[in-house]
Amino acid sequence: MAARTITTQCCIAGGGPAGMMLGLLLARAGVDVTVLEKHADFLRDFRGDTIHPSTLELMHELGWMDELLALPHTKAPVLRFQSGTHDVVVGDFNHLPTHARYIAFMPQWDLLDFLARKASAWPGFHLHRRTEVTDLLRDKGQVVGVQARTPEGTLEVRAPLVVAADGRSSAVRKHSGLQVDELGAPMDVLWFRVSRKPGDPSEPMGRFERGQIFILINRGDQWQCGRVIEKGAFESLRQRGLDAFQNDFAQLAPFMADRAREISSWDDVKLLTVRVDRLRTWYQPGLLCIGDAAHAMSPVGGVGINLAVQDAVAAANLLAAPLRQGRVTPQDLRRVQQRRELPTRLTQSVQVFIQDRVLGPALQTPSTRKGLPLPLWLVQHVPALRRVPARIVGMGFRPEHVRTPATPAASPSR
Repeated sequence: MAARTITTQCCIAGGGPAGMMLGLLLARAGVDVTVLEKHADFLRDFRGDTIHPSTLELMHELGWMDELLALPHTKAPVLRFQSGTHDVVVGDFNHLPTHARYIAFMPQWDLLDFLARKASAWPGFHLHRRTEVTDLLRDKGQVVGVQARTPEGTLEVRAPLVVAADGRSSAVRKHSGLQVDELGAPMDVLWFRVSRKPGDPSEPMGRFERGQIFILINRGDQWQCGRVIEKGAFESLRQRGLDAFQNDFAQLAPFMADRAREISSWDDVKLLTVRVDRLRTWYQPGLLCIGDAAHAMSPVGGVGINLAVQDAVAAANLLAAPLRQGRVTPQDLRRVQQRRELPTRLTQSVQVFIQDRVLGPALQTPSTRKGLPLPLWLVQHVPALRRVPARIVGMGFRPEHVRTPATPAASPSR
């Protein structure tokens, strides 16, 4: 079957938070943009659900924050961590200079559906589902588009700019040949769900107990649970047996001990292999990488989604005008990396420090001490320190703002 070919001003690979936000802002600014999403919908197990104050502020700037927050979600104005009998607030968002001073926990598919619905109001926005990028198209050393697989056959999308926003396993990044620096991670995360009952706490929390680290995220009628394990330790946990895993869960979350048997098989437990890396150069002529495709983040702080959204806003601010004029140069793409590389490096440095100095040693050598680990002791006894992690997690090191113009949208019925 002959390949179909379409042309556009910007082709975005990946319909995650970075890809959808960039596609929306570019279409809103009058650019013809095509987003390729390999799945039929946005429903995924165990995607990040955190919408941080920096992202909510962007929604406020676009005039959509109240509409977004009309969707089901829970609010976390503080971050809590439990250790033994201690309940410590490690981050307090109430002091942030934003309109929403909390993290909103919302299923990511609801956020993506919301962005897709908003973007579709502009005639230049095109979302192709079930379209998986398989290769890059090049002409005289420059990327000029992508080749993709669809249920109808091969699709070629020709564009002056291709943006890789297809996550930490980016196919576009793989085919680009760009060099990646691995920063390492001493841990992986096991995700699973159990039911949530009336009377359970409402706020998300973390628990640090006997060398084990456990995370609970409120998803309405369910808890999304994460158990942090030493890198590569999943197979040894499986060998201990499901009963031992259920008993560990009951000890780490005593108020949910009666729900441990809801983890009925290992199929209910999903492994997230943690990687922290970044590209040395985020671009080639005709190609730009953003979000996890440019820098895979650790789950520490849950900031990956929001850093990806910040990349998208910066890219839209810097590239909308060149795209409209049909003259995107490598210098334009370099400016995006220059804008976003420092906050990425700083965020990853904080994550790696916490991984290497706190989480890794705790997982390898369970502590028998009854007191709090020093970082938790400090924020418990010096409340002003809670503003520091709140600022880093909630706002990041260089929060972006929407600078692109808004062209007239199509009719609401589109």
